[in-house]
Amino acid sequence: MRREITRRGGQKPCLRIVRGLFAALSDPAGVIAHRPGALERVALLAEDWQLTRDRLAETERRMTAVLAELGLTGLVTSMTGLSAIGGAAILAETGDPRRFATARALVKHAGLAPREKLSGAFTGRTRLTGQGRPGLRLAAWRAVWGAQRANPVYGARYQHLTSREDNKLTPTQAQTVIAAAILRHLHAVITTGRAWDQAIATHGTQHTPQAIAA
Repeated sequence: MRREITRRGGQKPCLRIVRGLFAALSDPAGVIAHRPGALERVALLAEDWQLTRDRLAETERRMTAVLAELGLTGLVTSMTGLSAIGGAAILAETGDPRRFATARALVKHAGLAPREKLSGAFTGRTRLTGQGRPGLRLAAWRAVWGAQRANPVYGARYQHLTSREDNKLTPTQAQTVIAAAILRHLHAVITTGRAWDQAIATHGTQHTPQAIAA
């Protein structure tokens, strides 16, 4: 079992799971004759899982290679918390960001731009347009998780949006705001050719998370 686990990328077997497996194999209950077939199906599933992981790793390698060929790796990863894979996934959906006249146009292309619901004198809640490229929204949304934790600007922004007294946002709404910010900043660093700068991203304020929350 240790050999099979390490062959599939694991470090060491979990003793609790190993004990449970051996206990199930030695349990006289059930149809004993069916066990070899069940274990064969488990082996096939494990092989499919490993094949999927290998294909994913190869796809990620090719994506980062293209990013490096375009000379964009340094610019993308200058945004703290955004990996080369995350940036490549976004750019795979946007194409060349320079084709968008403004960063807002890119955000709108992803369907992350807010839109008020208006009908005569009635004004409803502001919601996302829901239009644009779902794949781009997904790529930006996935980039939020690493950026929010590693990037002090995004972390402070999230804390402020979810803790302010007026117009407090839900965690999902705040993460949507951060996803749009990532797209805007990515558009800026690529179109200008300048690395991400915390002072520019915070408009020169450089607030700490505690200061912004206050």
